[in-house]
Amino acid sequence: MPQCLLNAVSFSVSKGKVLGVIGESGAGKSTLGLAVLGYGRGGVKTVGGQVLFDGQDVPSLPEAARQALRGTRIAYVAQSAASAFNPSLPLGEQIIETPVDRGLLSRQQAWDRAISLLGLLGLPDPATVMTRYPHQVSGGQLQRAMTAMALCSGPDLVIFDEPTTALDVTTQIGVLQAIRTAIARSGTAALYISHDLALVAQIADDVLVLRHGQTVEYGPVRKIISDPDQDYTRQLVSAGKGTVVPALQDAGPLLDIKDIGMAYPGGEPVLSSVSASVRKGQTLALIGRSGSGKTSLGRVICGLNSPTAGHVSFAGDVLPSGRRQRSRDQLRRIQLIHQSPDLALNPAHTVEESIGRPLTLYWKQRGRVRRNAVLELLQQVELSERLIDSYPAALSGGQKQRVCIARALAARPDLIVCDEPTSALDPLVAQGILTLLAQTQQQTGLSYLFITHDFHVVRQVAHHVAVLHQGRIIQYGPTDEVFSPPYEEEMHRLMLSVPELDVDWLNRVLADAPEEGLFT
Repeated sequence: MPQCLLNAVSFSVSKGKVLGVIGESGAGKSTLGLAVLGYGRGGVKTVGGQVLFDGQDVPSLPEAARQALRGTRIAYVAQSAASAFNPSLPLGEQIIETPVDRGLLSRQQAWDRAISLLGLLGLPDPATVMTRYPHQVSGGQLQRAMTAMALCSGPDLVIFDEPTTALDVTTQIGVLQAIRTAIARSGTAALYISHDLALVAQIADDVLVLRHGQTVEYGPVRKIISDPDQDYTRQLVSAGKGTVVPALQDAGPLLDIKDIGMAYPGGEPVLSSVSASVRKGQTLALIGRSGSGKTSLGRVICGLNSPTAGHVSFAGDVLPSGRRQRSRDQLRRIQLIHQSPDLALNPAHTVEESIGRPLTLYWKQRGRVRRNAVLELLQQVELSERLIDSYPAALSGGQKQRVCIARALAARPDLIVCDEPTSALDPLVAQGILTLLAQTQQQTGLSYLFITHDFHVVRQVAHHVAVLHQGRIIQYGPTDEVFSPPYEEEMHRLMLSVPELDVDWLNRVLADAPEEGLFT
């Protein structure tokens, strides 16, 4: 019997207003957003109710009429910018494609509008960004480019599906302010889908709380935050306030990064003289703005990027700079949880095949033995055993990320480079993952390099913190020291940018920010 992904969900949103859609992974948030477009991925279809847009029931329209609405009057900002762009075309050509092809703007008008939008969204040198390819910008910059692409046609309704997931805290403020300004100036209506209630509180007029495809609570944002009616909503409001006590096992250094420099071919240096270390059984958090070099350093450690200077030592041995030159055991002992599970998982492989690959490669497990091991790993990362034969397209963003975590654990590594591993997860599930990682660390002495822009996560998991800015470490030390004033200037910016569960927080921060643009 077909599974009902959404059941009797009702809401309305007017021009110039924002509806925030909150819920855990798999609650139906993205499915709801796509339903507004009259689109059902993987054979999903509307079986009841109506989606009325300007008086028209979108699912009942002919396909040609629905296509005419998409990208022009209704636009969509997807959760994963990396998988939404064509890697073979410059960003500018993709941003202006819809308004030019639909005859809404001339090529020059669209180009000028795109540059203006990129500037509004806080991207430096927008004209140059227009000429770059997707792989030549950071994940946060790519997410903002996709927001510009959605707004370029001047739509009446924009569906934002986790638009700030990949952004650092300072950039989040600029993007949220830009979205609010664009909505206010154009009268555009918006659905803002997110798992971060603190961010939704800064932009939404009303909030819809979803769970298991059903409405839990729906009402004004101030009421939802200050006086929620339902237990589940109260759990979301209080999520993240708990702590995960980091393990204190310390048997000496495991990873040493010495004077690392790196640059992409033909480009400016991405990393300059970066030095840090990760001790056995401990966690080093790497924080900084988008484009500061966090992911690039993680890739150097994993052998995916070769440094131009310096070296990486692991368990006392200098590692070959390239992955192909490392031994199988060296590869096994350092695993990576990628920022984007959409890119990390092969869409043609089932969950069992993805998680089982390292079990076969490193531990020679096959058949029933391997399947049982995969089932244990699914249980460990709080995924249903029923998903073992599913493909990535059938999973939510959070479920896909947990598959990536299980795959990393399957290798039984000594170090995991965690590149934003909880950014795609709702607060309740993210807390469970952090607890899982901490418990695994305490039981096995596993070490982590934790790349994140979520300071709440840093405070919970990290023993030491390194702050990257423009490819250099500007502050490094024990977590308590780094998070204690007085702050270095860039750290001060980052600390001011950490969102609070207060509807007036963003207005207050922007009012207090210096005119020179603290958060751009």
